[in-house]
Amino acid sequence: MFSKACEYGIRATVQIALQSEKGLRIGLKEISNAIDSPEPFTAKILQQLAKNDIIISSKGPTGGYEMSSNQLSTIMLSDIVKTLDCDLIYTGCGLGLATCDAKNPCVLHFQFDDIREQLKKMLENTSIQQLARSRESGDTLLRL
Repeated sequence: MFSKACEYGIRATVQIALQSEKGLRIGLKEISNAIDSPEPFTAKILQQLAKNDIIISSKGPTGGYEMSSNQLSTIMLSDIVKTLDCDLIYTGCGLGLATCDAKNPCVLHFQFDDIREQLKKMLENTSIQQLARSRESGDTLLRL
């Protein structure tokens, strides 16, 4: 459903949020290991997230990635999806066809509209802080 970059971006942001809630920064290597993603790929994703004010990047010996308390409570999953996948999840064809729309629908077009709307609501109403706290409490997994 999401691109691999978006999946890693969500997981990385949750990992950063977990550390930020403790008042800590986390480095690229730690994030990459925690989300099981190659470092260079993770670095590119984190660069995009920082450029779009989803996370904060600090350079130097005490540098790393973090989120402010404001970011923790206001950054929603939809912000990450929009940053890394644009709006394709809301507008793209469920079967991946290039010409699917209401005038020329694929066989799943109208059923997929309802799913797309539910997904949009979920992404817009789920904060990174909610995911981090759910992960920290042990209620959910971030990686197997």
